[in-house]
Amino acid sequence: MTLALFPLHTVLFPGCVLDLQIFEARYLDMVSRCMKQGEGFGVVCIVEGDEVGDAVERIAQTGCEALITDFQQRPNGLLGIRVQGGRRFNVKQAQVLPDKLTLAHVEWLEEQPQRSLEEEHADLLALLGALAEHPMVASLDMGGGADSQAELADKLAYLLPFSAEQKIGLLAEPDAAQRLLMLQELVEQLQSDGAAQ
Repeated sequence: MTLALFPLHTVLFPGCVLDLQIFEARYLDMVSRCMKQGEGFGVVCIVEGDEVGDAVERIAQTGCEALITDFQQRPNGLLGIRVQGGRRFNVKQAQVLPDKLTLAHVEWLEEQPQRSLEEEHADLLALLGALAEHPMVASLDMGGGADSQAELADKLAYLLPFSAEQKIGLLAEPDAAQRLLMLQELVEQLQSDGAAQ
């Protein structure tokens, strides 16, 4: 499967919402093509380099499909789009086209069967509910709950202030129960770091 990539300093997760402002010609063309064909593009995190121009040096090997759910012209005249995370993928091979757009051959990651939340997830679910009340999060219309282990893991991994490296590790982990264990450890680390300051 070939997918156009949009490298960002952000890790997108399935079911999560991201607002983007599009101004470079290569990405305006990409968005236009995606909307005509009813397809998504891939969001991958920049490991080294910058978002604008040719300065992307290295991208993460795991990314998330971005499906366009809304678009509008911003007051500044630029195109604003809202995307929702779809399937996760691994980048097998990438090439930069003459117009500087990166096209990649990707392999979709196999999703595990949905598993229900257990009692031990109550604290993480409460944390998600608290995060959802923050005005910036509320504006994304992602809802403050989760119906499965995967949804809880993806929303928390997206919203919490972990490092890009930690978020990429969470995105790449196929098992939702394992992602929740990793999250629990990272949350405890955040709390102890906060208490130490």
